[in-house]
Amino acid sequence: MDEEILACVEEKNIQYLHSGQISKYIFPMERIQAHKKKIPHIIVRFFIISFKSENEILFLVQKRGKSKESYPEFFTDSASGHVIFEKNLDLTKIKNNAIRELEEEFGILKKAIEKIIFYDLSVEEDNVTKEIAYIFLGVVDYDAELNPNPEEVDPNESKFYSKSELIGILRNQKSIDYSKKIWEKIISSDVKEMFQSQKIVNTTEKFNTGFFIGRFQPLHHGHIYVIKRILELCNRIKIGIGSSQMSNNMNDPFTSEERKMFIESAMRKREIPSENYDIFEIPDIFNANKWVDHVTSIVGNFDVAFSNSDWVRQLFESKGIKVGKKLEIFKNKFNGTNVRNLIVKNGKKWFNLVPKEVITLMEKFNGIERMKNLSKNSEKRE
Repeated sequence: MDEEILACVEEKNIQYLHSGQISKYIFPMERIQAHKKKIPHIIVRFFIISFKSENEILFLVQKRGKSKESYPEFFTDSASGHVIFEKNLDLTKIKNNAIRELEEEFGILKKAIEKIIFYDLSVEEDNVTKEIAYIFLGVVDYDAELNPNPEEVDPNESKFYSKSELIGILRNQKSIDYSKKIWEKIISSDVKEMFQSQKIVNTTEKFNTGFFIGRFQPLHHGHIYVIKRILELCNRIKIGIGSSQMSNNMNDPFTSEERKMFIESAMRKREIPSENYDIFEIPDIFNANKWVDHVTSIVGNFDVAFSNSDWVRQLFESKGIKVGKKLEIFKNKFNGTNVRNLIVKNGKKWFNLVPKEVITLMEKFNGIERMKNLSKNSEKRE
């Protein structure tokens, strides 16, 4: 068997995963080396339920095999495992790792999974190393065939349990603490409401207020496209400047005040009345579970949220907030990372990606030279 190459992250950068910035901060390392050097790495935990009837919910619980190195014969989640490193790793690709683990451990095929939602991001520590767990909940067809892998799990006791049976296991059997706590939260929650609240709205529906958040490092024509489309669907828009406290680094070169000026100048140029939009500074709090409440405490109420980030969309959906369909235009071309890289390369390819009025402001702020210097300093540190 080939050695697994894990998605690892430096401890100081774990906080940025809570902001959805995954691919910028992960790096590959062989599993043996990651554990030996105690390098933090990403894992998935998958918790599966099934609706047997209108009133009966079953919970798929795994009992780890007796040959497992850690926690042999302990009850745990439905499936879990390491996230394999790949370029441009994002929430969707991490979710695919959870789906893979479920098939490897229980033989459940992807087509049997009716719905998956992101539940939480948790840092787990034990005697081996620190692991960052992306936690998902899933609904599986009650008639799905189970084929527990005896090399991974106890095939006799890894199965669907009723709520009362699961409570008994958590009280009386050896269980992994991290999984135990999550099962306890799940069985005390309105699980049906949790899944039914996931709503993606039809973009032909008209709303009063839409919300859109971006980092605008810098503002580019992709942002303009999204804002104009939202204003076609909503009477007004609330624009959030994400990671507002971040500036003067290669990922976030501009201050929140500079980014606000980018937006205001672009709106004036397109003759969008000031009463049709508001701009809010939204600092990172590096807590995925509390982020949506943090946002709404700053911007107030809105009818629908728009974002092309799977991470941001999933956080809103998990809180039962309506989310509009993606409004993308040439996403590989119109994204901040691409624009910043092109600017640093000192060419002119980026000129058509950024509004002229924003370029004028960037020159006024000495922002272009700033990015080049930040890039040089970053390369020196590496």
